[in-house]
Amino acid sequence: MTAPEARRAARAAGGGIVTPLLLAVVCSGYAVGATLGWGSRELALIMGDFGLSAAALIAAVSCLCYARRVPSRLRPAWLLFALSSLMAAIGNAIWGWYEVVLGQPVPSPSVADVFFLCFPPPAIVGLLVLAKRPVTRAGWVCLALDSWLIGGSLLTLSWSLALAHTANAQGRSVAPAALSLAYPMLDIVLVSMVLALHFRRSGGHRSAVNTAVAALALTVVSDALFTSPLLRETYRSGQLLDAGWFAGSLLLAYAPWGARRPPESPRPPRGPRHLSRPVTGSLPALTPYLAAAVCTLGILFHVVEGRQVDLFVVLTACTVVLALVVRQGIMLIDNMALTHELAQKENHFRSLVQGSSDVIMIAAPSGILRYVSPAASGVYGRDAEELTGSELACLVHPQDLGRVVHEVRRFLATTPEDEPTTRIECRFRSGDGEWLNVESIVNRHQGGLIFNSRDVTERVRLQAQLQHSAEHDPLTDLPNRALFTERVRRAIGGRRAPDAGTAVLFIDLDGFKGVNDRLGHQAGDELLIAAAGRLAESVRSGDTAARLGGDEFAALILGDGTRDRASREAQVVEIADRLRLTLSQPYRIDGQDVRVAASIGVAFTEPGISPTGLMRNADLAMYRAKAGGKDRVELYAPQMQAEVVRRTELAARLRTALHEGEFALLHQPVINLASGRIDAVSAQARWRSAHGILFTPAEFLRVSGDGDRADELGRWLLDEAVAQAAERDRRGHHVPVTVRVSTRRLLDRSLPPGSIERLLARHGLPSGALTIELSDNDPRIHQDTRASLDELEQRLMALRRIGVRIALDGFGSGYAAINALRRLPLDVLKLDRGLTDGIVESSRQYKITSGLLGIACDLGMESVAEGVDLPEQVLALRAMGCTHGQGAAFAGALDEYRLRRALVRDDYPVTGEVALPALTGGAAGGSFRMRGGSHNETRVPPA
Repeated sequence: MTAPEARRAARAAGGGIVTPLLLAVVCSGYAVGATLGWGSRELALIMGDFGLSAAALIAAVSCLCYARRVPSRLRPAWLLFALSSLMAAIGNAIWGWYEVVLGQPVPSPSVADVFFLCFPPPAIVGLLVLAKRPVTRAGWVCLALDSWLIGGSLLTLSWSLALAHTANAQGRSVAPAALSLAYPMLDIVLVSMVLALHFRRSGGHRSAVNTAVAALALTVVSDALFTSPLLRETYRSGQLLDAGWFAGSLLLAYAPWGARRPPESPRPPRGPRHLSRPVTGSLPALTPYLAAAVCTLGILFHVVEGRQVDLFVVLTACTVVLALVVRQGIMLIDNMALTHELAQKENHFRSLVQGSSDVIMIAAPSGILRYVSPAASGVYGRDAEELTGSELACLVHPQDLGRVVHEVRRFLATTPEDEPTTRIECRFRSGDGEWLNVESIVNRHQGGLIFNSRDVTERVRLQAQLQHSAEHDPLTDLPNRALFTERVRRAIGGRRAPDAGTAVLFIDLDGFKGVNDRLGHQAGDELLIAAAGRLAESVRSGDTAARLGGDEFAALILGDGTRDRASREAQVVEIADRLRLTLSQPYRIDGQDVRVAASIGVAFTEPGISPTGLMRNADLAMYRAKAGGKDRVELYAPQMQAEVVRRTELAARLRTALHEGEFALLHQPVINLASGRIDAVSAQARWRSAHGILFTPAEFLRVSGDGDRADELGRWLLDEAVAQAAERDRRGHHVPVTVRVSTRRLLDRSLPPGSIERLLARHGLPSGALTIELSDNDPRIHQDTRASLDELEQRLMALRRIGVRIALDGFGSGYAAINALRRLPLDVLKLDRGLTDGIVESSRQYKITSGLLGIACDLGMESVAEGVDLPEQVLALRAMGCTHGQGAAFAGALDEYRLRRALVRDDYPVTGEVALPALTGGAAGGSFRMRGGSHNETRVPPA
């Protein structure tokens, strides 16, 4: 309860106490004044007449005002109560007119008697409106008989005590006798209605109705005393009897307003209650016998007094007895019908219980099963007779018993109104010793409990299976990312500070994609299952191994409480390295050994770190391990995050640079080593940063790591190179251009077919003026299956048919060149820069390079040496039979202006001789001379 509600309740409680006290003081003061005679006869007459009239008028006004506020179904009753009080007020006022104003005795009968006699009928009708009326014809008959039993018995007793004497004493005058008998007769009818009718028990108006009934009962008692011969002959206004009428009127005025139901306060929990039959429910059954007893008392009074039995008493008693017999007969027939109906319902209920698939058990307060339905044999595998008499606790699983007992005690401590039932789920022992998951709806039953139970084992298993599926990887059955994240959260987010020795390992299988492409996805799945098994067997029982997706795995290594961080890091790195070696062992897939490596990143917990942050750190360390050469373990360092931020910023700047034209296209001449002329140019992109620094594609693409930007840059490079080559061709410089294009773009199915063909046609570049350069490191060329190169071969053949030449870059740097030479339609072989660098210093490399150039010559291909920076390299390459060279010895990458100047000159003559005895063993050489000054890479003019 809130503070304002508590204050309002306190004020209501205080008001509810003050008003009854004030009413008691006023009524007591009136009674004391009447007892003492009010001090004078005149004041006694005023208080006895007009005082009663004022009290009745207050009651009439109060009931009238209340009638305007109550529901419409109760309004007529309170209007009738107001009319009844008004009649009493007018009667008392007329009585006072005679005694106080006129100063003469009240005649009998008088006009006041008419209003007094009009007091009971409205009250009787009002009680009928409030009464709970019967719903059947037999009920109405029983109500009439009960009313006559009460009224007839009271009439018999009243006639025996006083009314017979009154009728005989006033017998010579009909009017006085009728008036004397009318008062008690109406009071008897009013009392009969009060006792025979069952009032409505509405929560909001019950107290007001009961208080009104008490006020009417007090008035009836005062009327009964007034009609007795002894008091009637000595009655004077203002005496003590008037206090009863006065109190009855004020109590009726107080009933609608002061007797309201106080606000309910929270009730404390109560223990189990034993239900008993209420006393009020037995009173209707006792009514006939009480009526017979009253009639007997009336007859006995005549016998004790020695009077002759009055014929009126005999007739009244006979009718009461006859009504009693008829009522008992009706009750007997009604009881027989109820017994038959109860038997039918019991049989119906028994058939429902015995035929139900649910098990119904009734347990005594001690926990002993008193009844078990036959369905127990089908659900529990145990007969109902076997379970009956056993203790309920013996059937419940020991791990669930404490929870069940706690729930039962809590349920019994609440009231049936607050919680009529409860639900308990636990495990029950079956007949074959297995534990079944059982759901029970529990109800109260005579201090014990009723269990309506059903087997939900399959549902629980299904829920567990769904929960397992939601938290585990469907292929490897390892915990998935969601469950792994939750376990990391529990490991570092408990009540205690996280153990600094707790670590997260991110594991990536190097080379898995090649296995997938080479052997198929089925073989890849088998490899992942085998790797997951090795990982799960390698971690401790308290640790967690998980699959995050694809070929990425993770492991949570819990700390051991070691405070020495250095030794703990060494221990975890050793564990990670052991995992790396385990995962790198050969896998037997489809009858052949398959090898993959593992790159592992390790991150330790830190104060205040979140599960997401810890997993991100491990992921960064894993990517650092892959970038550092793969098949290694890398420990997270804070600078890794800074590098990620730098790469992200550079990628964002790269996207902006592509759209804002910050890239420049440069060309490096390709020189014919025999003639010194420019036979081709190689297109290269450069990015001019905000500081004026030029980045090569390899530099900024390696840092950004953005494959989409590389594709976008490749499209720009090809479009711009073809456009400038076509413009040079129109100016008379018929020099082919070489452009690096990835096989990914050549085979991209999302691009329109024939995109390169349309590009050449749009710019008007003649046949043979474009050379497509492939890299020896391209993933498509590395694949050694026939299907992997078929599509690429077909695409290159289509380009050659339109005059596009094909070059292979990086020749001699890897084994992929052999596949390319065997399968692809190549026109030009470009030696790797690493071969060119060592031909002057190393005779072994000289011979290797010479052999590779011999292969190109035998296949009828042109050869181009990259990275030719020294005149000695030029002479050595020419001596080996290399046809073309490209490098700083001739010219760097030139902008369009300097390139056109070089094309106009178009001459790099070689003169003189340079002996190379160490390399050629006395082979003839020559001299080398270049004109035109420095050939370093030109800077791009500011935009």
